[in-house]
Amino acid sequence: MHYASLGKVPPKRHTQFRKPDGTLYHEELFSTEGFSDMYSLLYHCHPPTQIVQVGEPKDITPKTIHDKQLKHRSLQGFAVEPVDDYLESRVPVLVNSDCKIILAAPRKSMEDYFFKNADADEVIFVHQGEGTLKTAYGNVDFGYGDYLVIPRGTIYQMHFESADNRLMITESTSPITTPKRYRNSYGQLMEHSP
Repeated sequence: MHYASLGKVPPKRHTQFRKPDGTLYHEELFSTEGFSDMYSLLYHCHPPTQIVQVGEPKDITPKTIHDKQLKHRSLQGFAVEPVDDYLESRVPVLVNSDCKIILAAPRKSMEDYFFKNADADEVIFVHQGEGTLKTAYGNVDFGYGDYLVIPRGTIYQMHFESADNRLMITESTSPITTPKRYRNSYGQLMEHSP
C-alpha cells in the first residue's frame, strides 16, 4: 500500500508529531464514507476545529421551474449571465434526487470566504478560464479542459486569473470515484484506463 503525501509528515501515523518549537501538530482523519473506506490523514499547525468566524449560511437549494416534466431541452450554457460571486453565479439546469448539473460564470475569486459542500461531491469542468483551487490538501492550478474533483466536506476556495470564466459543476450525493473496471485491487488506475 502506498500513501500519497504532501508537505512534512511523521514516519508513523497516529503518533506524537511535533513542530520545530516542540508543540504538537493537530491530526485530522477525514473521510466521506466512514473510516474503513477512503480517507485522508491531515496534519495542521492550528486546530481545524478552531473557528474564527461563522458567516450567514447561503441557501444554494435549486429552485425548479418544471417538476416531473420530461421534454427535450436545448441548454445554452454560454447564455448564463456572469455574476461576481462564485456561489451566486451557480445556475442549476438539471436536477434530480442524486445529481445536479450546474452552470456558472463567476467573475471574481472567492477572496472573503471559503465554501464547503457538506451534501455532495463536486466535479467542476473548466470550460473557460484558469486559476487555482485552494484546499487543505494543497493548491491545484487549473485551466481550460480540466476537471476538478472535490469530495464532500472539503473546504475550498477558487481563485480566478480573469473575470472570463465558464464552469460546469456536477454535484452528486453518491460518491464520485473512478469506475471499478479501471482500478486494480489496490485502487490504482490500470494501464487500459482512459
